[in-house]
Amino acid sequence: MDITSFKHLRRRDLLLGSTALAITSTVTAQAAGEYPYRPIRIIVPYAPGGSTDAVGRLVAEKLGQALKQPVVIENKPGANGIIGSDLVARAAPDGYTLLFAAGSVLALSPLLYKANFDPVKSFAPVSMIASWSLLLIANSNVPASTLKDVIELARSGKRSMSIAAGTSGYSLMCEELKLLIGAPEIINVPYNGSGPQERAVLAGEADMMINTFNSLPLIRAGKLRALGVFSDKRSPTLPDVPTIKEQGVDMVTHGYGVLLAPAGTPPVIVQRLQTEIVKIVADPEVRDLFARLDYEPVGSTAEQLAAAMIADIARYRKMIKDTNFKLEK
Repeated sequence: MDITSFKHLRRRDLLLGSTALAITSTVTAQAAGEYPYRPIRIIVPYAPGGSTDAVGRLVAEKLGQALKQPVVIENKPGANGIIGSDLVARAAPDGYTLLFAAGSVLALSPLLYKANFDPVKSFAPVSMIASWSLLLIANSNVPASTLKDVIELARSGKRSMSIAAGTSGYSLMCEELKLLIGAPEIINVPYNGSGPQERAVLAGEADMMINTFNSLPLIRAGKLRALGVFSDKRSPTLPDVPTIKEQGVDMVTHGYGVLLAPAGTPPVIVQRLQTEIVKIVADPEVRDLFARLDYEPVGSTAEQLAAAMIADIARYRKMIKDTNFKLEK
């Protein structure tokens, strides 16, 4: 190649490089300055009607108002949240398809089922929106008012004891509870969702369950009984109910709702969404709904959410190992 040809190719490469840089700068500028310029959809990987779905819809409404674009909830239930989560993991990383889910879907489901996404690598964390405590709840006819009563009743052999589990996460928690209280006699009964598990306990098909404060109306009506809170401190909603830890069993677990984008979403878009979420969780209407569900508003940074997810994956791995947990075929 002669020097003239080399100079011509070099000049062409520089022009192409400048063009690529200009395109990248334009895309970044558009992401920062024009987002969003069309409707956004938030995938909720559960059926409509649950507490997570209700929170997701209110957050979507507030986010739409803040961004001045429609934000639409799409329910994509199935496979313990894997179907909806996988849809978002494969979506274009442009900020127009987001995921609102319980953190356990991302931390636990890929450990138990075949999933095409990685809970850490496939998503860009935006914010932990809220966290919530879980309750140990019994049918009001079960002769037990405390965890100690449950242990004594299970070990006595006077009657069989059963605990309903509507998700694989709840089932794993039930197995950990049985291990910690030394009551392998308690039968873990699987149900298809938290709604069916609640109805089973209400009807007396199962004695107990682990559930959110979604069961609060039935507890206040005297049809269900709260035996303990899986938290470091008592809930202001049920101040007379002791924690499981207070009752001698060191088991603290909680749920939390997260907003995620597909991996590769421009940082300026992630930051814009995170900034709006912080404002939304401070909104009085949102905080009122959270209070009625015993949710604690969070509004974390993306980095804080990433750290929480990594810690949860490690925690669930340990629980699976300790309990030798296996899914029913």
